[in-house]
This record gives sequence, structure tokens and C-alpha cells, in this order.
Amino acid sequence: MLRRQALKLGSVLLSALTLGGWSLLRNKGSEPLLLSARDDSAGKHYAVGFRLDGTQVFSTEVGQRCHAIIDHPQLPIALFVARRPGTESYLIDVRDGRLLQTLASQPNRHFYGHAVIHNSGQWLYATENDTTDPGRGVLGVYRFEDERLVHSGELPTHGIGPHEVAWLPDGETLIVANGGIRTEAESRVEMNLDAMQPSLVLMKRDGTLLSQETLAQQMNSIRHLAVGSDGTIAACQQFMGDADETAQLLAIKRPGEALQAFPVPERQLQSMAQYTASVAIHSELRLVALTAPRANRLFIWDLDSGAVRLDAPMPDCAGVGAVQDGFVVTSGQGRCRFYDCRKAELVGQPMQLPSGFWDNHLHLA
Repeated sequence: MLRRQALKLGSVLLSALTLGGWSLLRNKGSEPLLLSARDDSAGKHYAVGFRLDGTQVFSTEVGQRCHAIIDHPQLPIALFVARRPGTESYLIDVRDGRLLQTLASQPNRHFYGHAVIHNSGQWLYATENDTTDPGRGVLGVYRFEDERLVHSGELPTHGIGPHEVAWLPDGETLIVANGGIRTEAESRVEMNLDAMQPSLVLMKRDGTLLSQETLAQQMNSIRHLAVGSDGTIAACQQFMGDADETAQLLAIKRPGEALQAFPVPERQLQSMAQYTASVAIHSELRLVALTAPRANRLFIWDLDSGAVRLDAPMPDCAGVGAVQDGFVVTSGQGRCRFYDCRKAELVGQPMQLPSGFWDNHLHLA
């Protein structure tokens, strides 16, 4: 069995070296490919890839709305993951947008919007809902067989309503943001707001629980994650409590320390409309960026000191991702923007990407 696995991995690596010049160096030095989900004015759903200069690489119509995107570490393919409670995710060739596979969720399961691929390129883990016990979190485990995914099993997330999953820099430890909210199949209606159980979990790839941490406010649903190269974890929240209550919507877990609230000024917390969408860490510039689309605001802080670097209006700001000199931010209603963060004053400028209809996440491959 070990020999067969080694031969299969070898064939995968060989194909990675020969597919259109896409190498194990991941086209190092070339302009990033921005992957995201978009709708059009008619409500149709698309998986898209654009260069940062606005050049469209592909726009592939798909059946269900997508959320997060994860690209393969060796092959020119990416999975566009269904938005909760979607039951289809889409494996796409990022060179031309060719749909390679429509991945259907297992019976009594639906996708929660996020996934990760192990650095071996063999395994994918997707957050999913067990609808027989609504909200019980599982990671669906899938194995790559050439350019297809095959379901291989599942692991518990040790929590309810898992949303984003990410890796620690060791590439073996999984981070899971358990949102703490129960939902039934084909529904986004919250069933347990009076008994939410959000948590941040660290676990091994075999499902072993390493740690489980909570925030002070029970109704503060942990949703999205960013991980720095040093292992710093940023987690952003969506607050489900009273409209007049102020919640800590950004948390930080530094290596060797407990999960705690990031020192966001009170006036900024009050301006976020109790909702955040995406978070990104720029490890080289030591910055953390956060989008608050319901409040139409983008925030950037110094990751180490907590000092405010930017608090700017941006209509329905959605996905945010780190690039060499700063952050790229998409919008559901307006222009996408690039923020140059190399100097003391952060400067934003519109990009040539299409305006509006972008989903809450982007991925830079």
C-alpha cells in the first residue's frame, strides 16, 4: 500500500511539472491570480480568476453561489467552495476556467464555505454541517485522484457550526473557527441563539483535539481566520446579540498565548455594525486588515502594537488579501481597491477589476 501511495504521489508531482509550465515554484515572480466568486445583475453565479491589472483569466458559470477558494499546492486547480448551506463545490482549472468536477456533499451534509488542502497535495478538508444533528461540525476529508476529489471520511471539529478552517505554519495542525450556531439542512436560520457555543479549535489531522478556546461574549460567533507566518492567528466575529451591545469583533492568538480580544478602539467596534466579513495578515509589513461590509468600512492595524493604520469608508467591502506592498480589497457594490501600505500614510487606489457583485472572500494564487 505504501508503495502504491508513493507511486501515485510521484505521478501527481510529475504532472505538476508538465502541466502548461506550472511548476512547483507556483510561478514565483509572476503577477498573482485573484480568485473569487461573483454574481451578475441577473443573479447568476460565477467562479472567476483575474490578474491584478484587470485582465480576466476566466469566468465560469456555476450552479450555486460560492464563498471561499483554495488552490492546490502543486497543480493549476482550485476548489470554489459552496456558501452555506450549499451542496456543490467546484474544482476548476485556473488556467482557463474549465470545470473539472462538481463536488457534491455527502448525504445529510452540506458545505459551510471553507476548505484547506494539505501541502502534500493529496488531502482536502472541508467544513461541513451534520444535518442529522444540526450544527454538529465535521471536516469532510477528501482525497485527490488525479484531477478529481473522492470522499474518504470525516473528522469532528469539536464544536458547532464550523466556518473557516486553516493551517498553522507547520502544515499539520488545523485551526477551526466553530461559529457556535446550529442550522438545519437548506437553511440559514439560527436555531440556538440563546445557547450558542462558538470556539476556536486547534486539532491534529487525525482529529485529535489540541485546544479549544472561547471568547467572553457567548453570542460572538467566530467565523473567519488569518494566519501569519509566525503562527499568529487572527479571528473575526459576527455578533448575534442585541443591536445596542458592543462586541469585540477581532481576536488574536499569538504563539504560546491564549485567544484574546485585539485592542480595537471602542469607536471602531461601534462602527462595525456587529459584522465582519474577511480578515488578512500581512506578515512582512506586520499588519492586519478587516472588512466590515454592513458598515461599509475597511480597517488596518499594526499587528504588534494594535495602532490604527487605516479606518476608511468602502462600500460593501468584501474580500481582503495581502499582496507584496499592501492589501487588495473587493467590493459587493463598488470598485475594488489596492492599499499601498509601505509608508506611514496608507494610500488607496481603484483597480481595473470589475465593480460590484464580489463575494466576501478572495484568494491570491
